[in-house]
Amino acid sequence: DLEGFNARYVFIGGRIVARDGVYTGVLEGELPKIACKKTVNIGEIHPEDLTITYHADEAHVRVIGLIEGELYTDELHYLMKVTDGMVQADPDRDIAKVCVIERHRGTKRMGKGFVKGFNLREGAIASTVAHDSHNLIVLGTNDADMHAAVKRIIRMGGGLVAVSDGKILRSLPLPVAGLMSTEGAEFVAERMEGLHRAVRSLGCRLEAPFMALSFLSLPVIPKLKITDYGLIDVERFRVVSLFLE
Repeated sequence: DLEGFNARYVFIGGRIVARDGVYTGVLEGELPKIACKKTVNIGEIHPEDLTITYHADEAHVRVIGLIEGELYTDELHYLMKVTDGMVQADPDRDIAKVCVIERHRGTKRMGKGFVKGFNLREGAIASTVAHDSHNLIVLGTNDADMHAAVKRIIRMGGGLVAVSDGKILRSLPLPVAGLMSTEGAEFVAERMEGLHRAVRSLGCRLEAPFMALSFLSLPVIPKLKITDYGLIDVERFRVVSLFLE
């Protein structure tokens, strides 16, 4: 059966490395000393660092429109309420806040904006897997949970996290460049399943929420994306203001 056969043995260089689907070789060596560790160089972040301020009672803003299953996004325009001089996320209209924080050089440069399409009803999620610069990206319904997510990412040295009411629901440390785990595949798969369950408990029904989050910061695929420099109009190749005058 050339379509459904299972290999009993796998040989590399004349040596058996797998038997009946199980790896039998020796995992050699450790991470070299030059491996990318401690790459989340942000320093201390406060909740107020994540706020979006405005001078009027409401703000007309650009909003990234997520398209499920696509890397493309839309540019949407919404009027947002301003409370105590701050523009807040609006879960009732499925509008979450998103921030991208530069994490490699310690500049604390931060882009801030809003996203529609995650259906997040509460809490926050964050990740250091954020194509292509892989800065820290955090999305949420309130600054307190977003801040808690950022703090956990910093403490882990990179990774993925889901937060609600200030509590860490699930997390996956990715200490190698903020992109890779030092644990086995089973550990990572189990943690990812837990993260997806946690994000669903926050209201999100996307099949791959962290994948969707990671591509919000890729400024080469239209239409509207966000980096640590702010909102990017990909079709016009320029940074654009969050606010529409």
